[in-house]
Amino acid sequence: MNSIPIDQLQVGDAVESRKTVSESDVYLFAGVTGDFNPLHVDAEYAKTTPFGARVAHGPLTLALCAGLLGTELPGLGTVAVSNHIEYQAPVYLGDTIKVRVEVAELDPERNRATMAITWTNQDGTQVAEGQMVVKPPRRVVTL
Repeated sequence: MNSIPIDQLQVGDAVESRKTVSESDVYLFAGVTGDFNPLHVDAEYAKTTPFGARVAHGPLTLALCAGLLGTELPGLGTVAVSNHIEYQAPVYLGDTIKVRVEVAELDPERNRATMAITWTNQDGTQVAEGQMVVKPPRRVVTL
């Protein structure tokens, strides 16, 4: 786990991770949020939709960046201020999603960093893009 204070961040710093979205992920997310929309949890129903199969919850896709932001860039001590995401393609169960987080803007006076985030599936299709404004740590955080 890392902790990069705002005065050590640079525009262009980036990290990536990959996660294969499993049935367990979707059911756990449904349990936490209460969103048991059959599009996510009922294969027979999902076959009748334009997607043709079950898809992951949009906010689950968004949440895939949380580990990177909270443990790598900026890392420990980071607090989310706001986020914006545009979903561009469905995330199906079994898809492997690559998440890329990149420092897009820095505002040291307000202790804010704007992070550009992209989500891409195993076929190279960008499934979402967005931004998150975070408050990075002001000093190195150690556990």
